[in-house]
Amino acid sequence: MGGCTSKPSDKPNPYAPRNTFPQNDDSTPSHLAKSQAPTPAAAAKASPFFPFYTPSPAHHRSGGRESKSMMSTPLHHLRRHFHPLSPARHIRVALRRRKGRKEAAAETAEISVETEGEELGLDKRFGFSKDLKSKVDLGEEVGRGHFGYTCSAKFKKGELKGQQIAVKVIPKSKMTSAIAIEDVRREVKILRALSGHNNLVHFYDAFEDNENVYVVMELCEGGELLDRILARGGKYSEDDSKTVLIQILSVVAFCHLQGVVHRDLKPENFLYSSKEENSQLKAIDFGLSDFVRPDERLNDIVGSAYYVAPEVLHRSYTTEADVWSIGVMAYILLCGSRPFWARTESGIFRAVLKADPSFDESHWPSLSPEAKDFVKRLLYKDPRKRMTASQALMHPWIRDYKEIKIPLDILIFRQLKSYLRSSTLRKTALRALSQTLSEDELLYLRTQFSLLTPGKPRLITLYNIRVALSANATEAMKESRIPDFLASLNGLQYRGMDFEEFCAAAMSVHQHESLGCWEQSVRHAYEIFEKNGNRAIVIEELASELGVGPSIPVHSVLHDWIRHSDGKLSYLGFVKLLHGVSNRPLAKTR
Repeated sequence: MGGCTSKPSDKPNPYAPRNTFPQNDDSTPSHLAKSQAPTPAAAAKASPFFPFYTPSPAHHRSGGRESKSMMSTPLHHLRRHFHPLSPARHIRVALRRRKGRKEAAAETAEISVETEGEELGLDKRFGFSKDLKSKVDLGEEVGRGHFGYTCSAKFKKGELKGQQIAVKVIPKSKMTSAIAIEDVRREVKILRALSGHNNLVHFYDAFEDNENVYVVMELCEGGELLDRILARGGKYSEDDSKTVLIQILSVVAFCHLQGVVHRDLKPENFLYSSKEENSQLKAIDFGLSDFVRPDERLNDIVGSAYYVAPEVLHRSYTTEADVWSIGVMAYILLCGSRPFWARTESGIFRAVLKADPSFDESHWPSLSPEAKDFVKRLLYKDPRKRMTASQALMHPWIRDYKEIKIPLDILIFRQLKSYLRSSTLRKTALRALSQTLSEDELLYLRTQFSLLTPGKPRLITLYNIRVALSANATEAMKESRIPDFLASLNGLQYRGMDFEEFCAAAMSVHQHESLGCWEQSVRHAYEIFEKNGNRAIVIEELASELGVGPSIPVHSVLHDWIRHSDGKLSYLGFVKLLHGVSNRPLAKTR
């Protein structure tokens, strides 16, 4: 991935079309592309330590200029300029290293023939309207990407007649695989499905003809967030950082509630609507985004190297991966350097997986402890301990800065499902732990509880949950199957859940564990459990409640869970029970 300078290009290209198609250009930067089951030769282009990665191509400026996207991600310090080696090479280069020039040339020719044959059978009809010319007056080109370009335009008629817009043009000739076609189709579907948020670029419509797909969007003339970071020398004040992060967290929490994970959050993918200092920030570029069910995990590897979450590299992730990317941006805003840095892509990945972000940089001592805590809790490597976007909006560092509308948190529904599936013994243990929650945790839970209980009495019911989700629903919810997910909450169909039980059901044990008071809290909770809920239990009963199958040697697994003196749950067993040790699957991987 190219280096970044403090002198942005004079021709910004905020709408350069996202490219996820195969690349045969030696200048490819180290962005990460959508996993596309590459050929063995193509796989050779990827990092030797992470062969499943295929770097995605860069955007290019019109007029042959190099785009900021090629030099987009800040280096360890934003004022430095460095061009790291590109891991992408033409397919023939990789082949020559292994088989020699003659064999490589022959194999490349075969691959080319196969690709041409595949392309002949591709259906490139999207079903979009074909009357672009009657509705939109295309202007001059304002930016060019490797597989498309962007034009300024105006509406010809209707209520929006004369309004300036942007039209992203994607040539069908560049769609050389079924995956590439599906990427374009899904991007339009997500843009069409998401609507109603002020920090989301407005989508108008999509058109096509025999040559191109045209995506008509709001025109944002204020430039990229990256431009403004560079203009400030890579460092924002805490208050200015809050202004940026509140908008980012707000739109990401909205997307997550709809069941959409962005998967490529970075400063280049946020635009200002105008050049005014206080203009709104808009999220763009959903080319790598996807729908995800609340009980589902994704495994294809996408994103940009400096912002990719550890669980993405492990090929098992969901919406928390976006929060990690926000944490990287927060780190950059506050101290002007990157939390994970290396001179090669492989080195970046190793740092993301192994290294902890440093808070000893020269700028960090001048920042508040609350700011440091905020960033740390976005960058936990264990995604279960990481704050959600909704929780981050209620962090003490940010919640009192200005009036913030807190959205429903999709994590709440996952937690409720897990709680309703839990054994009676675990529910009792969770109730004991919920009595040790901090004030910040209780404030978050009260806010979520109030969003789910609009009337009186204040009880959460299945009906209330459906009403609350309907009030926030877009078409994206249908695609992410959230209504189907609600079927798993049928345990609330004939009863209500008060706030006390809601705290036990909705709290995250792993997040609570990440706090400094965990040891004290869990011991206090065990004392409460001993008084109110601990009872004699045999191993077979415990195994049955935990869902441990007969094929597992339960005595060896659960031996330390039970006190031999009285047959009751031990402290160790209590702690493990809180974490929900069970072989019953709660998530499916796609």
